[in-house]
Amino acid sequence: MEETSFEQAFAQLEETVQSLESGNLPLEEAMALFERGVKLAAACNSCLDAAELRLKQLVPSLDGGFEAEPWQPKDT
Repeated sequence: MEETSFEQAFAQLEETVQSLESGNLPLEEAMALFERGVKLAAACNSCLDAAELRLKQLVPSLDGGFEAEPWQPKDT
């Protein structure tokens, strides 16, 4: 799938779902649209996973190593 932003992929996924829910598509077209929807959903999930990783930070753990914790803004 080409480089698509989360917002673009999600909008396309919404359109795909609406088209499929209409029930007015021939079987082959519905199957192709479903496959595209699966790819779009995977792309959205990948974007969300990447965003979650960016919001985690490594902090020292009690055993001397490091562990990932959710990002917390510093109080200013």
